[in-house]
Amino acid sequence: MDKKIGKVTHYYNKIGVAVIQVTGSLKIGDKIKIVGHDNEFSQEITSMQTEHQQIQKAKKGDDIGMKVDRPVKENDQVYLVK
Repeated sequence: MDKKIGKVTHYYNKIGVAVIQVTGSLKIGDKIKIVGHDNEFSQEITSMQTEHQQIQKAKKGDDIGMKVDRPVKENDQVYLVK
């Protein structure tokens, strides 16, 4: 069962970056699934940033920026794929 790990709070269309409010913990190499009203896709986390600094892990309460493979929308749900 996939575990809800956060939600998209903003999407930068020109650079393909989603801002995700994390409600669990994530690390580089984790596989996530993003589920929205009109799309759903999975991808591996290859890089994350917070305050313009590269990070390896994110914990509950962090807001992270992450390059995404497809456009997303605010309030799309993010799941950790087991």
